[in-house]
Amino acid sequence: MVPESKLEKTQHGLAPRGDGWYVLNMRDAEWRHAEGRGAVCVVADDFERWRRDADQLGVNPFVLMPGEPMAMYHWEADQEGFLVVSGEAVLIVEGEERRLHRWDFVHSPPHTKHVLVGAGSGPCLVIAVGGRAHDGEPDSLGFAADEMAMRHGAGVEEDTADGDVAYASVPPREPTAYRDGWLPE
Repeated sequence: MVPESKLEKTQHGLAPRGDGWYVLNMRDAEWRHAEGRGAVCVVADDFERWRRDADQLGVNPFVLMPGEPMAMYHWEADQEGFLVVSGEAVLIVEGEERRLHRWDFVHSPPHTKHVLVGAGSGPCLVIAVGGRAHDGEPDSLGFAADEMAMRHGAGVEEDTADGDVAYASVPPREPTAYRDGWLPE
């Protein structure tokens, strides 16, 4: 029988501790935020060096305001998927731009260059899901120079496999509690 994980109260919200199952409302969970980069709930996984025990699957709910990129334009060795739950976004994929609306789903096979950027007139909630089979291995992540991504503030000037180089020009997301208005009612 798989035990239930304990939810530990932190300065910024509740966090699961242990390998068991749990139920956690995203409004009660820890978040990370930076002006101009949006917010990400770390209910199950946090892709910016705050890894939880999600070694098979990463789940990252993002809230992006218009013009805020989810990440830098990149590719990963594992597949990813993105579901727009509310609001609008722009998908930049393999150098092309696509407008996304509520309930649009994006499938990103391994090595697909991509990034999502908030669009429209208000917040966009995107659930990002990604495999973790190759996480941390050499050649498991890369950032590609792309003119379209640069125009949206989500690009690197030169190809790199170094996340520190790719994100050097943007502020890091810092721990925070949920803020009213990030999630739809």
